[in-house]
Amino acid sequence: MTKQKCAVLISGNGSNLQALIDACAKPDFPVQIVRVISNNEQAFGLQRAHKAGIETLIIDHRGFHSRDDFDLALHDALIECGAQIVCLAGFMRILTADFVGKWPAKMLNIHPSLLPSYRGLHTHRRALEDGVKFAGCTVHFVVPEMDAGPIVIQAAVPILPNDTEQTLTQRVLEQEHHIYPQALR
Repeated sequence: MTKQKCAVLISGNGSNLQALIDACAKPDFPVQIVRVISNNEQAFGLQRAHKAGIETLIIDHRGFHSRDDFDLALHDALIECGAQIVCLAGFMRILTADFVGKWPAKMLNIHPSLLPSYRGLHTHRRALEDGVKFAGCTVHFVVPEMDAGPIVIQAAVPILPNDTEQTLTQRVLEQEHHIYPQALR
């Protein structure tokens, strides 16, 4: 089986990266991760990648004069490793429209809400404050507008009466780990 080559962009812990690594380790999974790129040299996800034998690269956005320059370096690194698909897994940078346009329908993102509700940050806090009955997560294609691309898959998580932001975050994260590999497949 010829596997599609994927690069994963991270900024932090990398628990969704780990879910993707575990899925890609299965012989019948149609994707292989060829590189993990982080804008944060302290990201724990880099250790996860090293442990799995996946090449890593750090591209610190603070070392660039502009967002465009950073995005160009990122794009070059993706092309260099032969990536055909890009997964954003806790990558905490907004990408330029020009960059996104170079990866049409080839870049996925995981977001901790049932889009189109609660785009952006603090999704669980906002859901709890609004008193909604369900939270969840969404894998979507990346488009220039933040958290607005076509939805690939979603998972709903009921909000329990005693939920806090932390307990809800943990239960949604468990679902993220299930649906991201499904979407990548």
